[in-house]
Amino acid sequence: MEEKIEIKELNRGENVNISFLESKVPAGFPSPAQDSDSDILDLNRELISSPSSTFCARVTGDSMIDCGIDDGDILIIDKALTPHDGSIAVCYIDGDFTVKRISIKENGIYLVPENKRYEPIKVSEESNFQVWGIVTHIIKSVKS
Repeated sequence: MEEKIEIKELNRGENVNISFLESKVPAGFPSPAQDSDSDILDLNRELISSPSSTFCARVTGDSMIDCGIDDGDILIIDKALTPHDGSIAVCYIDGDFTVKRISIKENGIYLVPENKRYEPIKVSEESNFQVWGIVTHIIKSVKS
């Protein structure tokens, strides 16, 4: 299933404070020497470097699953960043939005899925094509 992107504006209104455990959380065995100090984490400051050019989009589809972008994930996208070979970008091509890895070759630009079931999309000179922004972060739910 090819993905569709739903674009939403970031809520720049009321701040919500979330507690933050300053200690590292090991994925192996816990260290009894760690403190349990907490502080406030500002997700806007952590995830958004350019608020005026940043937007979010929810992914539907599975064309990027091999790089960790799954159906339902929320992408944080910065329109001010310059796309490069290998960038993961939200693109507008021929009337549709899509998220793909950009591949710049001698013979042209390709939008490459990260799922072997899908073929790369060659951007032709006739294509109505625009890079809307570069994916900077992925927010995903792991609750079951």
